[in-house]
Amino acid sequence: MAVLAGFMVPHPPMIVPEVGRGSEEQIAETTRAYERVAEEVAGLLPDTLIITSPHSVMYADYFHISPGSGATGSFRRFRAGGVRFSEKYDTELVKRICALADAEDFPAGTLGERDASLDHGTMVPLWFIRRKYAGGRIVRIGLSGLPLSEHYRLGQIIARAAEETGRRAVFIASGDLSHKLQAYGPYGFAAEGPEYDRRIMDVCGRAAFDELLEFDENFFVIMAGAFDGVTVKATALSHQDVTGVGYGICTFYPKGEDAGRHFRKEYQEKMERECLEKAEKSDAYVRLARASLEAWIRRRERITVPAGLPEEMLSRRAGVFVSLHRNGKLRGCIGTIMATKKNIAEEIIDNAVSACSRDPRFSPVTEDELSTLEISVDVLGELEPIASENELDVKRYGVVVSHGVKRGLLLPNLDGVDTVEEQVRIARQKGGIRESEPYRLERFEVVRHY
Repeated sequence: MAVLAGFMVPHPPMIVPEVGRGSEEQIAETTRAYERVAEEVAGLLPDTLIITSPHSVMYADYFHISPGSGATGSFRRFRAGGVRFSEKYDTELVKRICALADAEDFPAGTLGERDASLDHGTMVPLWFIRRKYAGGRIVRIGLSGLPLSEHYRLGQIIARAAEETGRRAVFIASGDLSHKLQAYGPYGFAAEGPEYDRRIMDVCGRAAFDELLEFDENFFVIMAGAFDGVTVKATALSHQDVTGVGYGICTFYPKGEDAGRHFRKEYQEKMERECLEKAEKSDAYVRLARASLEAWIRRRERITVPAGLPEEMLSRRAGVFVSLHRNGKLRGCIGTIMATKKNIAEEIIDNAVSACSRDPRFSPVTEDELSTLEISVDVLGELEPIASENELDVKRYGVVVSHGVKRGLLLPNLDGVDTVEEQVRIARQKGGIRESEPYRLERFEVVRHY
């Protein structure tokens, strides 16, 4: 195995004595576990330390790999500028990872670095490791807003690159757990905080990496992908929550090939089955949207209105939004506030093409994504002017915010939009309407088709 071991570690700056100034004593158990990790890394004599950090450069749809020959950093922003690092990058391994990603049209590479200095999610693990082991270059990789299955896939690419370059590598997955474990913590207490930590420690303690893909988010899936198809011996070393933030440490050692642990493949097959079942149950509106975008993606062909559609789709005009989701994440959404075509059917056909190919927030949908794409169609009712936000209901009504020629729209009943204030703010931002500018409000209802 090119990847000799993996380590799940936290990155609280306070654990460094020059930063903590005594407060690090609260997490002495985490320190002891971290020191054991450093000793185990040193015993492996790795050529390369692959470090993933949520505090490195991060993009919504791209994995950033730090470029160049190396980088420096310090804990100056934590009032400990004397703790410094100067690290060399494994440029050959980075080059191979990028080449494999390019060959698979996978969104990872060295473009778009905003800050070359080492982040604390990288430096905290290095503070422990470098006290025990001075050898080995590093590869530093940020996370992304892409689905967890894509994080897992990057891990697979990294493992293959390490194998092909003959590297003896260890994988350091840097990430804290919940920040809602105590009332005095950074985000207060929430019941789901301890439950999240319990689940993460259980799943990682069993190396049940398939279950990591079921989380809404976590920082350890790239590492899990590096062990795809391999039996893994996992050991949970520690977990503490005394600061209100969860700090968990686990070790992972490969023990040989295992055909039953190709978890991304299994996850994709499961998602395809679920999407197929939903597609078979979908109504004429969604079936038309799917037919439109599939024809466009596969053949660059714009379909005509087919026979056999419900009468409303042929005789009524309305604004329509087509929304695409993949693996629980938005993948595209384009629509029209008012009718622009002679009927709803034509509106759906055009907006489906736009949603999959012209949403500026996303790259165009590819053919291999079609089997896991979920589609919904919103047919808008008439716009109704309202006097104030008091006449809105975030679950029932969508909103249009206008200032002169500038207009922003937000659909109703969206995940993560729980208040009218949030709804109006997002709609205003979408329309480019500044806080200082007065605006008009209109509301509308939708019929949502799945």
